[in-house]
Amino acid sequence: MFKSMREKNNNTGQILGHSASNQYYQDTVAITVKGKYISIDRILTALTAMDFSNNKLNGTIPDLVGNLVSLHILNMSRNAFTGNIPPQLGRMSQLESLDLSWNYLSGEIPQELTDLTFLEILDLSNNNLEVMIPQSRQFGTFENSSFEGNIGLCGAPLSRKCG
Repeated sequence: MFKSMREKNNNTGQILGHSASNQYYQDTVAITVKGKYISIDRILTALTAMDFSNNKLNGTIPDLVGNLVSLHILNMSRNAFTGNIPPQLGRMSQLESLDLSWNYLSGEIPQELTDLTFLEILDLSNNNLEVMIPQSRQFGTFENSSFEGNIGLCGAPLSRKCG
């Protein structure tokens, strides 16, 4: 039997539902081999990349993803995610690359994403996003390819003018 549990803890071992600078991620693996139970704990202090691309994941992107504030790379492309982009992703202050392309995301691009000042790569292409692309901070540096394939989007860098 193999069981893996991921919990977010602070330095006292309490399970928390939010993020703060004194927290770490604990990876616990519990194994039962020949009737003997073994638990192995490991501290993950630098989880920096998560790639969930091409996994046929569906439903909405959980708001809690925004709590992964130490991530530098998040790739959730080529799945079947629906609904809005959670504004909580704007809390991921270390994020350098965000790829949510080739899903079925809809609604507006949250203004909170402009708070991602380390963001160098953004790909929101080929979704169902609409309304005006935010025009502040990092968003002024992204090219047309970051947003193409969203028929309802308008504003720079796209050639489609808003209303």
